[in-house]
Amino acid sequence: MNILFLGSGTSTGVPSLCCNCSVCLSDDKKNKRLRSSILIRNKGNHLLIDTSTDLRQQCLTNNITHINQVLYTHHHADHLHGIDELRSFNFFNKVVIPCYGNKETINEIRDKFNYIFNKNTQVGGGLPQLTLHIASDKTFCLGEVSITPLDIIHGKMNILGYKLNKCAYITDCSEIPDKTKKHLKNLDLLILNALGFAPHPTHFSLNQALEMVEELKPKRAIFTHINHKFDHKIISDGLPEGIELAYDGMSVNC
Repeated sequence: MNILFLGSGTSTGVPSLCCNCSVCLSDDKKNKRLRSSILIRNKGNHLLIDTSTDLRQQCLTNNITHINQVLYTHHHADHLHGIDELRSFNFFNKVVIPCYGNKETINEIRDKFNYIFNKNTQVGGGLPQLTLHIASDKTFCLGEVSITPLDIIHGKMNILGYKLNKCAYITDCSEIPDKTKKHLKNLDLLILNALGFAPHPTHFSLNQALEMVEELKPKRAIFTHINHKFDHKIISDGLPEGIELAYDGMSVNC
């Protein structure tokens, strides 16, 4: 199973608009961060986590020509609002794409993007062809990848992370419930959000992410959903062994 980081940035992306900080002005490609999303590739199956605001550019940059399924962590704009781009994959591959999320996310998709599911909508340039599925806490398989939805706290919201075989993807996390932590032991890889240096009401800071890695003890950890306070090289050089910062285009096997 291969994991491709399509984006590793926070909701504003990096560089941030209107900012003249050293990271936003950096020439280092690893400091250029589109909104967070990953693609899981396994035996020809392409499983996307979140349709980020930057999905079109992410697919063009990485030459992605098919998507088989989508898992949603939650319904915030930076994780959802690229959903209309899925219609190109419907059109060229002649497929309907199943999408999974918790009940709140699925309801928000139906509400915010009502035109996709309303039979009276004028078709125009085409509509995404999607089926929506509520992901419970039960393990299921997509493309021979075992998937366990994980309850995660994002400020006042209940969202999902996902365990994927022996890996886990958890973003936009401010707290991991004890019932979820039991699924996160003995991982080969933990992908976890580390927004910045300062404490934040809806995201782990760098120190909180480091503390969680120390508690869960995965073989390898990668931090994502990063803001413009992190210079990739400077932060990477100071991380403990076995912990890395993600960057756009990063590819790892798990």
